[in-house]
Amino acid sequence: MPRRADDRSISRRRLLGAAGATVAASLLPPSAVAAAAAEPAVDYYDKLGVAKIINAAGTYTYLTAAVMAPPVQRAVAMAAHHPVRLKDLQRASGEYIAKRLKCEGAVVSSGASAALTLGTAACVAAKGNLKSNEIPLQARERGYEVIVQKKHRYEYDHAMLICGVTIREVGSLEEYKSAFNERTVMTNYFNSAGPESEPGIIDRETWLKVAHEHGVPCHLDAAADVPPISNLWKYTEMGFDLVCFSGGKGLRGPQNAGLLLGKKRLTDLALENDSPNSDAVGRGMKVAKEQMVGMVAAVDWILEQNDEAIQAESMRRIRTIEAALKGIPTVTTTVNVPPVANHVPHLLIKYDPATVGIKPLEVAAKLRSQKQSIELSPATGVRGRIEGADENTIVVGVWMLQPGEAEIVASSLRQVLKPAKA
Repeated sequence: MPRRADDRSISRRRLLGAAGATVAASLLPPSAVAAAAAEPAVDYYDKLGVAKIINAAGTYTYLTAAVMAPPVQRAVAMAAHHPVRLKDLQRASGEYIAKRLKCEGAVVSSGASAALTLGTAACVAAKGNLKSNEIPLQARERGYEVIVQKKHRYEYDHAMLICGVTIREVGSLEEYKSAFNERTVMTNYFNSAGPESEPGIIDRETWLKVAHEHGVPCHLDAAADVPPISNLWKYTEMGFDLVCFSGGKGLRGPQNAGLLLGKKRLTDLALENDSPNSDAVGRGMKVAKEQMVGMVAAVDWILEQNDEAIQAESMRRIRTIEAALKGIPTVTTTVNVPPVANHVPHLLIKYDPATVGIKPLEVAAKLRSQKQSIELSPATGVRGRIEGADENTIVVGVWMLQPGEAEIVASSLRQVLKPAKA
């Protein structure tokens, strides 16, 4: 049924009224703005009934990764007050970060996975001299390929596939050398699944050398590989054309941000395939002004830290927890530092569940359900997830604990484990 004239009039009046209210709010005098700013902040977690947790696991996305470093929080809050031209901010932030991290070019992305997509799109564009609106269709029609080791296939393959490429698996150096052809646009190396993880994997240097012998750019996925801090320039200095990092892990930046670092000709092409360009594979991978500024602040913050201090604080937290567990029958503790990703101390608590009377997975459930909810590492009670851990092991990731939380974790673990069977 067509709408009546008075319906249209009412709708128009309502629309103008809403618009007027918005304009009025934007034209508040400075005193009113200052008064509003002075009002106490609303805790929307409490308002929504969402429980806060103590993160004794690590920088996992499902646990909202890291808490932003205090200078990053301040930078994000300040950036929210002013609009800017987004492309100006993209350019300036990229130039600043590239200079600080000793590489040619940089792009603030909406996470490491988005950086992998933008890097793939850049390599597709470079290979075929394609515009952003020709990806992914032209990549698919031309049969473009990305070469990946079979043992480096992972759930983030989708980040490349949405650019229209197919993935060509190789299982040996000989297969790798013979896999290159006129359709190859890029190779991808998953850093934490490198040669340190298991034998039979082509090492970074060899992988990179072969790619460059064939004139093909090489991307390195180093999403979770800070610390050490020097990794932020180590791999681009090795010659990798593109390297991605997560912003919300060891960098302690916004969780919904990341970095794509590398050769400027490729990072420039990545920007052409990024938001706010409408007809681009990265259009939905929007990074707000607050997140861009937050990543600049995160880079500034991490470069003021040092690996030794990070390690020392992690070990202090571990010793606090170990001290609380002394005297509990069968309990032994060791420290594991993964070789690449999440390269920080993790506490492994091993014991005999038959003696103590509770299994590690039951401990995790109890700590999760208590009023001060604690999340342990998902490696708890699982064999093979982290070296040295098995079904009888509690794994505590201490590096995302906030001040005072190591003591809470220590006390909670003791209360759960102490009532040993006679």
